Amino acid sequence: MRLQDALPKKGSQKRRRRVGRGIAAGQGASCGFGMRGQKSRSGRPTRPGFEGGQMPLYRRIPKLKHFPIVNRTQYTLINVEDLASLEADTEVNLATLMEAGIVTTNDGPLKILGNGELTVPLKVQAAAFTASARTKIEAAGGSCEVIN
Repeated sequence: MRLQDALPKKGSQKRRRRVGRGIAAGQGASCGFGMRGQKSRSGRPTRPGFEGGQMPLYRRIPKLKHFPIVNRTQYTLINVEDLASLEADTEVNLATLMEAGIVTTNDGPLKILGNGELTVPLKVQAAAFTASARTKIEAAGGSCEVIN
């Protein structure tokens, strides 16, 4: 048997420490709180977040608006009206749009926005569609495929 094997019985509870009951009890006089200072006074614990009079962190940081989204997904954006110049039943993705010269830079995955009108049926493959873009493409007889 070792010292670490000597454990209290399961379910047993340790007595609470009774402070301020004389020096024989081991926690007399200052009760383990030291001599002076805010942490030794009665009613002692300061409220959570208190920083000794300094403006606390929860009041220093700004409120909810205008926080930048960390690791935000940057999309290559294109409107439905820009796809209207393509021929019918063309497969549309980022590579074909760059070949056609409609998109000049690859700023990330392709996202289709719903501004403008579309009359040509197209097979569009993109990472994201707005709801209005999806309805306009499907109303023109095309199809929307979400790719990762």
